[in-house]
Amino acid sequence: MKREILITLVLLTTGLVFAQEQSDKTQAAGPSFTFEEDTYDFGDIYQGDVVEHIFEFENTGTEPLIITNVKVTCGCTATNWTRDPILPGEQSSIKVKFNSAGKMGRQNKVITIVSNATNPLPQVKIVTNVLPKKKDSD
Repeated sequence: MKREILITLVLLTTGLVFAQEQSDKTQAAGPSFTFEEDTYDFGDIYQGDVVEHIFEFENTGTEPLIITNVKVTCGCTATNWTRDPILPGEQSSIKVKFNSAGKMGRQNKVITIVSNATNPLPQVKIVTNVLPKKKDSD
């Protein structure tokens, strides 16, 4: 009896693991984002520095992905992205530029991507620590 229960448990566990592996390999129905990274840390920068980072992503869905807007949390952050549809399996990117003028201390800027993707409003973040302006040496 114990042996039958043990065999049943092993078979169920094996089946669950196999089912999970299969579902990981399937594409999402409709368009879907998969980012290489969702956060980028610039480290320490000086007040007035302008820095930028490019967030790479792939459409891992089954239909063309169309980005309709990229929302930022303040006017200090600007974005640039393709307006063309991104076909399934294609890669693209969103360029994010941060202007630290008038900023001080730890900054955490969230960028929200509005699109036809099946995953709800994907977000990426940039973080940095803004130090006081460099003093000019005379």
